[in-house]
Amino acid sequence: EVQLVESGGGLVQAGGSLRLSCAASGFTFDDYAVGWFRQAPGKEREGVSCIGSSVGPAYYADSVKGRFTISSDNAANTVYLQMNSLKPEDTAVYSCAAISLDLPSLNRLILDYGLGGLTHYSAYWGQGTQVTVSS
Repeated sequence: EVQLVESGGGLVQAGGSLRLSCAASGFTFDDYAVGWFRQAPGKEREGVSCIGSSVGPAYYADSVKGRFTISSDNAANTVYLQMNSLKPEDTAVYSCAAISLDLPSLNRLILDYGLGGLTHYSAYWGQGTQVTVSS
């Protein structure tokens, strides 16, 4: 069975850190880019970060650049999102997705449409994990 499972969410104070994990089963990340997305209540889903392969490239939304870091552990078939200096506006359900695009197409799509455009090319989605940042 193909599955993506996120973990690591929780409640944290502003300025704190969390590390989210996205673990795949039933397939490997070798053939996919992996993106993190988030959706806050009453807002549209937005792209947060994406990694094109186990060694990059990595992409970030302007709102998280310098605070979040995406990384991949192919041996564990897991992608991580390290989130530092968290702000209340980071509160959302965070989901990961396996994206079926080659690297040149991925780069072109992000340049043209931003990370949010990747949702249309997401082959698999996880169930999401809640991140709540208190002020």
